[in-house]
Amino acid sequence: MITASAMGGAGFWVVYAAFLIGLMYFFAIRPQNKEKKRMAELLSSVAVGDTILTSSGFYGVVIDMTDDTVIVEFGNNKNCRIPMQKSAIVQVEKPE
Repeated sequence: MITASAMGGAGFWVVYAAFLIGLMYFFAIRPQNKEKKRMAELLSSVAVGDTILTSSGFYGVVIDMTDDTVIVEFGNNKNCRIPMQKSAIVQVEKPE
């Protein structure tokens, strides 16, 4: 026979587990989704002529684009043009 105190203890654990799942959502999943959305907006705003910072720490200027690839010119040397994935872009500066 199940006593009333055993049912109260089980209810506590259910509420406790729900609280932990909610806490994990607000501290782990939600910020990650916000960051993904911010990066998607950043990558969609990239245009030819923008100065970018890559995940490797290089600054360059976008000279050509396709759906998921950009060609970036690094430095003053016009011969240093490298194709790279858009996902490697971490920062965009628009020309004034």
